[in-house]
Amino acid sequence: MAMFNFDRKILLHMDWWLVFSLLMIMGIGTTNLYSASIASGQSFYLKQLLWYLVGLAAAGALMFFDYRNLASLRFLILGAIIIALGLVLVIGKTAGGAQRWIPLGPFHFQPSEFAKLTFVVLLAQHFAKKEETAFGYKGILQPLFLVSVPFLLIFKQPDLGTSGLLLIIVGSIILFAGLKWSVVATLAVGGLSLMPVLWKYMKPYQKKRIEIFLNPELDLKGAGYHVTQSKIAVGSGHIWGNGFMQGTQGQLSFLPESHTDFAFSLWSEEWGLAGCIVLLCLYLVLFSRGLAIASRTKDRLGAFLAFGVTAMIFWQVMINASMVLGIFPVVGIPFPLISYGGSSVVTTLLGIGLLLSVDARRSIVKR
Repeated sequence: MAMFNFDRKILLHMDWWLVFSLLMIMGIGTTNLYSASIASGQSFYLKQLLWYLVGLAAAGALMFFDYRNLASLRFLILGAIIIALGLVLVIGKTAGGAQRWIPLGPFHFQPSEFAKLTFVVLLAQHFAKKEETAFGYKGILQPLFLVSVPFLLIFKQPDLGTSGLLLIIVGSIILFAGLKWSVVATLAVGGLSLMPVLWKYMKPYQKKRIEIFLNPELDLKGAGYHVTQSKIAVGSGHIWGNGFMQGTQGQLSFLPESHTDFAFSLWSEEWGLAGCIVLLCLYLVLFSRGLAIASRTKDRLGAFLAFGVTAMIFWQVMINASMVLGIFPVVGIPFPLISYGGSSVVTTLLGIGLLLSVDARRSIVKR
């Protein structure tokens, strides 16, 4: 089986609604980062454009890649991500109390972002080769064991946000595979019982974020400053927004991290509820196309990959949007393709490339 198939039929059968929503979201991301760049005096939007191009090139190559070959590459992918995460703990750059980045000259590589897609590939391959419709304890132990090492390495950085997101992605794929009710109940009880243990090992600043989430007025000028300014920015946008580069919170630098964690807050302030609806509707199109690809493919591996990628992007949008509105703790999860960050952008676009690969082979490959 050839790994790459440069058949022009792949382009003819491309899901153009998916591509359209993707390009529109990237256009919004560039516009928003231009505003954040002017406010901060940094060239975030130019660097993001570079990552868009790198990510699109990678997605284009992956679209012509036969995703069924991932089965033979899964352990190579797992080994590479474990080595990269191990290097983070040895030579990684520390910022904000966490050690998450490997410095590569002028750029910084964040392996935990690529771990998201690695988890999707590993779990998809595991469940696809089994014909069960309801898995028991034995059916989920092997995939959980496979992803346990990279998960623990990410938790060690510490990166509580990504660790939690990975658990949600794993849970979504397992539920998509199907579980016996006894297993669901056991996992739910086990997860709740681990909460006190998790709290014990959390860093002081992580505990502070939870406390601020429960009581935002606890420290308005300290730990609660970020989310307070974010809610002010979102609320000041009203229906139609204050206009491009006209928001006071973003342009006067009251809104912290307006290019990363709180990029959605900046967009809300400048474009209002109407702009938020447009952006979220574009993501709704992307999600619906991803689920459509998962439902219409005749291959179990393709279905699991498409669902997993869609879930990976969906949960990041949900968590970040909830975070900036103050209905979820600030955990450092980026808004896909809107927040600045090369590793996040490339990972998301690689996921889109996998979606297109799955959909293309539905039409040109005989099962």
